[in-house]
Amino acid sequence: MRWVDSQPDTCQRVYFANHTSHVDSMVIWSSLPTDVRKVTRPTAAKDYWSQGWFRRHLARSLNALLIDRDKIKVHQSPIDMMIREIGDKYSLIVFPEGGRAHSDSGEIRAFKSGIYYLNKKRPDLELVPVYMDNMNRILPRGEFLPVPLLSRVVFGAPIWLEKGETKNDFLARARQSVLRLRDI
Repeated sequence: MRWVDSQPDTCQRVYFANHTSHVDSMVIWSSLPTDVRKVTRPTAAKDYWSQGWFRRHLARSLNALLIDRDKIKVHQSPIDMMIREIGDKYSLIVFPEGGRAHSDSGEIRAFKSGIYYLNKKRPDLELVPVYMDNMNRILPRGEFLPVPLLSRVVFGAPIWLEKGETKNDFLARARQSVLRLRDI
């Protein structure tokens, strides 16, 4: 784990990262100091993390914010739910690519617009890019037990939505902030 141009802090943040494995949330969360972990909630897909006692137990243990991907409507916006759930206390861990990447290439797909709308509605939140390497090999798709391999997590400098910045420009810049951490 490495922090580049930032430090762990209990201020409200949104940690946003590339997504390749079901261990991603746990890896970021466990990389944070204890006082920061206490106020940080991973977001996760409700349909996956509600299946079986073990997944439900992990989701509860991490105080995960489960997002119902099947019932996304204007009046049931996941962004509004996140804002309501974090209040003025909690930080979030999100994966702007949406689902996990399907390849071993390490390519980071285009970001979906949720992170843009989250920061537009809550401009006070620091957005901290995070790059994770090798998670897809530690817990490959379809596997249950992790494989002991080296990995790394790099936290970058916070970003914010700039005044007048378009959604597409912001999403490209946010994606690029994660990509830059790959080579550090």
